[in-house]
Amino acid sequence: MKTLVTGGGGQLAKALLRTTMGGHEVCVHGVETLDITSPRQVDDVVGCMRPEMIINTAAFTAVDDAETDEYSAAKVNDQGPGILADAARRYGSRLVHISTDFVFDGSSRRPWLTTDPTNPISVYGRTKRDGERAVMDSGLEEWTIVRTAWLYDGTSPNFFSTMIRLMNERDEIEVVSDQTGTPTLADSLANAIWCLVESGTTGMHHWTDSGSTTWHGFATAIEEIARETGLLKSKTEIRPIATKDYPTPARRPGFSVLDMTKTWKALEGTRAIPPVDWRENLKKLIKEKVHV
Repeated sequence: MKTLVTGGGGQLAKALLRTTMGGHEVCVHGVETLDITSPRQVDDVVGCMRPEMIINTAAFTAVDDAETDEYSAAKVNDQGPGILADAARRYGSRLVHISTDFVFDGSSRRPWLTTDPTNPISVYGRTKRDGERAVMDSGLEEWTIVRTAWLYDGTSPNFFSTMIRLMNERDEIEVVSDQTGTPTLADSLANAIWCLVESGTTGMHHWTDSGSTTWHGFATAIEEIARETGLLKSKTEIRPIATKDYPTPARRPGFSVLDMTKTWKALEGTRAIPPVDWRENLKKLIKEKVHV
């Protein structure tokens, strides 16, 4: 299957390359060669390549910066997906678009269903919600939207890499303990995406690792496992703090756990790996880093 992946500089695009299954001819474009906000560039690339599948991982992910630069966030997160969907419709491609837990307001106390009403509380969340709508309203018949949360890998700028750096530099750090979600390894999401592609699954879906924790719990697990495996040489005290004690320009959802029941049912019988507990994937990643 000829597949075009956008957002080539990001952690998910790199994970999609690492986990590519047999039978896929994958072409990855970063913003330097494909600006998804440019209808002309999108038409040129899609029209020339004629991919059977487009996977859009491109996004404006600087959550706090979006609060003061809504124009840029909306171009990439809202207009871009709509432009890709229009091109997919014209050239007969399928489209997988990646979205986020930030489309929800965090007020639930049970995992969010794909059918739950969206109510974003930040510019980032609102532009990502609008990007979902742009895809759904484009007239494209074969589209798939996959929402995920708390994505990380071992090399890109993210919570995991920031924590490892801070733990190497400091004896004590403070981490928010009243926001709950599911840390998700990029390779786990990438594998699920490939299985959704191969199975022809369409519609709205959720995918994360399994289980849940807080940012403080995630940081504590990183510190414990990293010391056990030798990635960190000394102990760092991780103090829990409340969101109100760590003010940021953008509001974050207090509860971001996503319900994956619908997606896993769709993937039964495929090569998909059942959702793995987030601690197990974290341990796997840290052990890989130690042995590199």
